[in-house]
Amino acid sequence: MNILISGASVAGPALAYWLRRHGHTPTVVEPARQVRDGGYAVDFRGEALDVLDRMGLLEQVRALDTHMGDAAMVDGDGNRYATLPAVIFAGDLEILKGDLTRILYEATRDDVEYVFGDSIASLEQDETGVRVTFARGEPRMFDLVVGADGLHSRTRELVFGPEEPFLRHLGIYTAIFNLDNYLGLENTGRLYTVPGKAANIFSARDNTEARAALHFVSDPLDYDRRDVEQHRRIVAEHFAGEGWEVPRLLKEMMSAEDFYFDANAQIVMDRWSEGRVVLLGDAGYCSGPTSGRGTSQALIGAYILAGELAEAGGDHAAAFTAYERQMRGYVTEHQQVGREGAERFFMDPPT
Repeated sequence: MNILISGASVAGPALAYWLRRHGHTPTVVEPARQVRDGGYAVDFRGEALDVLDRMGLLEQVRALDTHMGDAAMVDGDGNRYATLPAVIFAGDLEILKGDLTRILYEATRDDVEYVFGDSIASLEQDETGVRVTFARGEPRMFDLVVGADGLHSRTRELVFGPEEPFLRHLGIYTAIFNLDNYLGLENTGRLYTVPGKAANIFSARDNTEARAALHFVSDPLDYDRRDVEQHRRIVAEHFAGEGWEVPRLLKEMMSAEDFYFDANAQIVMDRWSEGRVVLLGDAGYCSGPTSGRGTSQALIGAYILAGELAEAGGDHAAAFTAYERQMRGYVTEHQQVGREGAERFFMDPPT
């Protein structure tokens, strides 16, 4: 089948890999003009490592392991008062998200069509296929469409309606950006917390760079998701007057090219497919960053969805039903982990 995948982060390229293995012809459309870099570290746990191994990518991923050690909790003067064990935040294996995205793209680019700088504008499906119009490209027909386009999925919106009924806010907002490793961190990090706020810096890429994250507690905010300058102002206002390295981080944030800001949230849906359209990863069942399971769910979901399509021999309805049956319990468990993680996110870790 000719299958359109919306999103070229983790779930999309992973699915494209397995669809090609099973003889399908995937096309991946991505609004960004190139493979996305930046982002925080992501980790793998349990069965996700098996999926990477079956893809022949486990050793490549291991070669880019952050090798993150324990991180120091510091007060406003920079004095260490506790230690956060690496096992809590780094999983069984940790890698920068940008590195993982690049690995998946390189593993699929030779036999998968990637369309960068474009996105789905509309979907119209019938018993023969899905007619897709694009923001820039010419309309095309596909047998199936997969929404692997993240928390704010355009595919989900077109097929299931606005995101509000499905979005479960976890009460935390996060900003992430790259910066120089000016603290000279070596495979470690520093974490500064006050009630309702946290600032983190971790070394990255063999200590040649660093990643920073600023988190704060808030009820849902009303803002334009496309207005990056507004996002920077929101974060700066919440962290104004804080100590430690926060003033320097706010200054770095204002000029960071890869700045990212969003709510920690989950997507909770009764079903993940409608006709010939199905959702994968965060688009259908985001568990939230506080779960530490999002990347694993994306890889495992892609493996199962492609496998069920192969097993069903062209019966997409049967494949989608089997895919959801296999994934539902796994997702429910991890979403509970995400909710519990959000509740204790700002608590002091054990010393």
